[in-house]
Amino acid sequence: RASKGKKKATGTRGGDSLRTARPPLPHPNLSAGDRRGARPPPPGGLPLLLAMALQGKKLINNPDDVVTEFIEGLVETYPGLQYLDGFPEIKVVLRADAVGGAYDKVAVISGGGSGHEPAHAGFVGPGMLTAAVSGDVFASPPVDSILAAIRAVTGTMGCLLIIKNYTGDRLNFGLAAEQAKSEGYKIEMVIVGDDCALPPPRGIAGRRGLAGTILVHKVAGAAADAGLSLADVAAEAKHASEAVGTMGVALSVCTLPGQVTSDRLGPEQIELGLGIHGEPGAAVVELQTVDVVVEHVLKQILSQETQYLPITRGSNAVLLINGLGATPVMELMIAARKAVPELQLEYGIAVDRVYTGTFMTSLDMAGLSITIMRSDENILQRLDAPTKAPAWPVGSEGNRPPAKFPVAVPPSPSMKDDEILSERQELSKQGCMLEAAIEAAAKELIDLKDNLNDWDSKVGDGDCGTTMYRGATAILEDMKTR
Repeated sequence: RASKGKKKATGTRGGDSLRTARPPLPHPNLSAGDRRGARPPPPGGLPLLLAMALQGKKLINNPDDVVTEFIEGLVETYPGLQYLDGFPEIKVVLRADAVGGAYDKVAVISGGGSGHEPAHAGFVGPGMLTAAVSGDVFASPPVDSILAAIRAVTGTMGCLLIIKNYTGDRLNFGLAAEQAKSEGYKIEMVIVGDDCALPPPRGIAGRRGLAGTILVHKVAGAAADAGLSLADVAAEAKHASEAVGTMGVALSVCTLPGQVTSDRLGPEQIELGLGIHGEPGAAVVELQTVDVVVEHVLKQILSQETQYLPITRGSNAVLLINGLGATPVMELMIAARKAVPELQLEYGIAVDRVYTGTFMTSLDMAGLSITIMRSDENILQRLDAPTKAPAWPVGSEGNRPPAKFPVAVPPSPSMKDDEILSERQELSKQGCMLEAAIEAAAKELIDLKDNLNDWDSKVGDGDCGTTMYRGATAILEDMKTR
């Protein structure tokens, strides 16, 4: 077996051979000069130093070990997860209670290339996946790994394989399924292709599998947990896969471990429909506000021209806002705040559930994807079913009101004092002098906004000027009313 640091490329990317990552760069020895900030050049001189500077910054060790070390950290974090002892070729995360072929329910297995965390291993747990098979970064797992997962968790009820629509995944999972059938296992397979970014014709490859796959995982996992047969679990998963559509928007491309950061997108550009492996999207456009971006994405997903998603006015749906790896939760929530009323008011679609967070990423890509799934009572029941999968969002189950109105602020005991103070009063000579001093101080703070921010950025978070500006502006506005 290949030892660590000398792994062979065992997967496929889009049906082609995966090129092995270049070896890690030598780390220069630290010295007193390093501690003073004057690091000596590494062995190899200036060219090697420039190569190191061009690489994307990552908190990793050897780029070849990122997947196995991720799995080790994952199972250390969650007691209910375990992995097969087959590193580095076999990278399988599985439920710790489903080992040994004694599992008495339908096993649900998914997987694909790594780099999309928390997918897929983060969705292993009761009520979702029984096992997840990982390939190298952006490379389909080899057939032997998939077979090992099937053998490890599949009992008499059989196994459902859920895969995203990529050539390498279809090829390797398909070959593993046929081999498992020849060994006597009952196997079904559902392929998810939910991408709505690229217009028809879809070609031989068809639509790409994106974050909508996570909702299919949940539906299938809950059906299996309920004790349904393999045929019924597969039927529910297929129904869900045909009722989901997704489109992504990227503010940056991703950086592979040990590779150079790409400058494909300019500082004021975004890419519509960029794939989760960095594949080109539908268009590169100028940066827009999130409201404009959400409107465009929903229009594309719900297009009656392409008819990718079988959903019409008066239907019910589930909404998933997914961060692509480097998008703050704040920005995802801002997108959700726009998407929900847009669906309800502009398209007449009732939103039954909203899931906002990071589900399927593209390493450190900045951006988001929006997924819409047509919902019915059965799908909602499956989505609300309990699960211990660590990456599934907590607190999102249950019926949501058609509209939410803010709760009134409780009255303050000092409101009467405020009413008294709000009455116009004549100022004394000293009062006029104080008013002029306050006004002058407030205007000076407003003028110093940029300088204060600049000074604060050298010792703090750089917002002192902005904070003072807001306070001074509020004081001036309040003085006008008194």
